[in-house]
Amino acid sequence: MFVHLLQLGRVGFAEGLRIQAELVAARKAGLVADTLVLLEHPPVLTLGRNAHRGNILASDELLTSKGVEVHEINRGGDVTYHGPGQLVGYPIVDLRGDLPGKKGPHLGPVDFVRQLEDVLIRTCRVFGVPAQRIAKRTGVWTLAGGSIQEKKLAAIGVHVSGGVTSHGFALNVTTDLRDFQWIVPCGLTDRVPTSLELEVDDPPALAPTMENARNTAARMFGGVFERQMLHANSLEELLVPVAAAAR
Repeated sequence: MFVHLLQLGRVGFAEGLRIQAELVAARKAGLVADTLVLLEHPPVLTLGRNAHRGNILASDELLTSKGVEVHEINRGGDVTYHGPGQLVGYPIVDLRGDLPGKKGPHLGPVDFVRQLEDVLIRTCRVFGVPAQRIAKRTGVWTLAGGSIQEKKLAAIGVHVSGGVTSHGFALNVTTDLRDFQWIVPCGLTDRVPTSLELEVDDPPALAPTMENARNTAARMFGGVFERQMLHANSLEELLVPVAAAAR
């Protein structure tokens, strides 16, 4: 069993939505296998199904002056930020497939999210950053100690349609955390975001570069979901069978 791995570099958010839509349609039709898309976005704010517009703190004028787009989307969760230095992963996965932990005809969405958390926790640990999940707070967090509270390393929000997932996770690698001041991240006022770059030891176990983060996250995804990762050069390469079937 394998998962296609599509690494796209920096892609506009609207283009990312288009790519997801094409892959979801192809996956539902059984024309492509499960696929993990890894990319970065230019600065953008996204509001999930449970979002409150009041959690965007910056004015429309400020966001426009910074070139920041705002998108309302169908993933779970509240408002979040994507931007340079942040690894975004979009797993297009059929939950009815042969997945670890599946107890019925499909893997439950909550179980899928827990597995994505495992992927990111393992990824952080490769860089020497201990990470954890927190009950009732989806995402991946640093460990607390003494008077030090947990800080958020990664956000997760997924959508499931016809048994196929879209959207996914965002891991702060070298993200400029000042950009999070534009929002109340995920609606949480009592915790702050952080990044791998800020949390690694000196010297780091592995340099927290985007390339290293991409490669590590892809490897951990394959480990958690018990799949071989099969690199694809482009979206077009993946969708060749789809185009052939349409003719």
